[in-house]
Amino acid sequence: MIIAVIGDSSCSSEEATLAQSVGELLARQGGTIVCGGLVMEAVCRGAKSKGGLTVGILPGQDSSMANPWVDIPIVTGIGEARNVMVVKSAQAVIAIGGSYGTLSEIAYALKSRIPVIGLYTWSLSRNGKEDDTIIIVQSATEAVEKAISLAKRRKNHGIASSFSPSSSTIKGEEIRPGNPRDCQSPTSRGSQ
Repeated sequence: MIIAVIGDSSCSSEEATLAQSVGELLARQGGTIVCGGLVMEAVCRGAKSKGGLTVGILPGQDSSMANPWVDIPIVTGIGEARNVMVVKSAQAVIAIGGSYGTLSEIAYALKSRIPVIGLYTWSLSRNGKEDDTIIIVQSATEAVEKAISLAKRRKNHGIASSFSPSSSTIKGEEIRPGNPRDCQSPTSRGSQ
């Protein structure tokens, strides 16, 4: 299964640690990670430490811009438009922190009915009411468990299966607003 992990081009050390843990846990479960390359250096590092496969969908035209832990760099030359490719390539998305680029990826995923699990990321409201379409979690373990569960369900029912946060498997979970923050490994080589 393919899980997209998204976040911004900078982050706190706490978010980098969470991202690395997410990568490790996904690799242990046999997940393939797709991300924006440099942006999620920590998740790729974590995945590679456990033998996982990583795919970086890059905004530019130079594969050397991928972080050192990306196995398969996909060069697009389309800038931020690649955000659509990142989330559409996955059966579930984990958002860690993030700024407006991450918010756009969240929107593309939700519009495509791809479940989004949020870890210290955006929360949404619609017409002044909380919108619980982002499944807010509090730990890397919880994020990975939820992403894998939803990805398997999506895979078993085909890509056209419907995802609805109000379904009985999600209903009743405590949804807390996230914090819009940025996320990238402290060892990043700069922004995209």
